[in-house]
Amino acid sequence: MSKPPFPPFTEESARVKVQAAEDAWNTCDPDKVALAYTEDSVWRNRDEFLAGRDEIRAFLRRKWDRERDYALRKELWGVLGNRIAVRFQYESRDASGQWWRSYGNEQWEFDESGLMRRREASINDVRIDESERRIFGPRGDDERGVDVLPVR
Repeated sequence: MSKPPFPPFTEESARVKVQAAEDAWNTCDPDKVALAYTEDSVWRNRDEFLAGRDEIRAFLRRKWDRERDYALRKELWGVLGNRIAVRFQYESRDASGQWWRSYGNEQWEFDESGLMRRREASINDVRIDESERRIFGPRGDDERGVDVLPVR
């Protein structure tokens, strides 16, 4: 199995990879998302440590059961060889209806077939009012290729 584009990445191919990840995560489909990772992929997500697609799939199911109406934006932060750094924001609401905006950074490392073998994510959550939301569903065609994330 392979997932183009392949390393070593250029800025342009890294942007394609980042957009593909954003698109996949916005489906909230753990089975689809997990296919972008190697069978033995290693993750750190906040304070959780995961290894392998099965753990990743289970994590994503728990995540999207908890984070409702999830909508994500990712931006390329840096690229070098087979590594990509990303900043992101997403919004979701919890079971009580409280909205949250989550800010994060990820470091990704890929194998030669374009699958991610390592992901490290640091994430902070901020409580927001529904009126403060600014991310609605997947990125529209008019937003593609444009970095749109404000700092706050």
